[in-house]
Amino acid sequence: MDLPRNKIIIIAAPSGAGKTSIVRYLLEKMPDQLVFSVSCTTRAPRNSETNGKEYYFIPVEEFEKKISEGAFAEWEMVYPGKYYGTPVSELERIWQLGKTPLLDIDVKGGINIRNQFPQSLAIFIEPPSLEELSRRLQARGTETPESLAARINKASSEMSYKYAFDQVILNENLEKACTETEKLVRTFLQAPAI
Repeated sequence: MDLPRNKIIIIAAPSGAGKTSIVRYLLEKMPDQLVFSVSCTTRAPRNSETNGKEYYFIPVEEFEKKISEGAFAEWEMVYPGKYYGTPVSELERIWQLGKTPLLDIDVKGGINIRNQFPQSLAIFIEPPSLEELSRRLQARGTETPESLAARINKASSEMSYKYAFDQVILNENLEKACTETEKLVRTFLQAPAI
């Protein structure tokens, strides 16, 4: 059997486009093949987020120390003072289980991972429009007017990177986006490693 060593599934999108919902769907449908890769961040946990489950929540100083030690496969300051990064140790841990890491990641981070790991499938989740994205973010109830404006501004820029990904999935209907993504992932995982 072909071990998934170095295969990675990357799901990236502007904030609010639905990538986390799609990642949860994939993990539920494919638990024997995919494992969620837990990223590190310096932002505070939201609502019911748990350290070590959604993210490893660490102080800025610790994150910067890990950068200097080369502990991240990729890292980015996504918003001012808010770092996010993919620990190399997470990818190794999942590969050692004989499974494939599933990354829920920001757009630039997704491109960085894709460039480093040719055996990855990078999927961009596209929102129907910036107006719909704004509505979804407002519905979360976690954004201030300033943070909402920053996220929409960033999303506008991130949309221009969608062509750097292997596939683009339009998330107009979440159920359809989930099944389309699952089909792409299953096809990719069944293909022999190069």
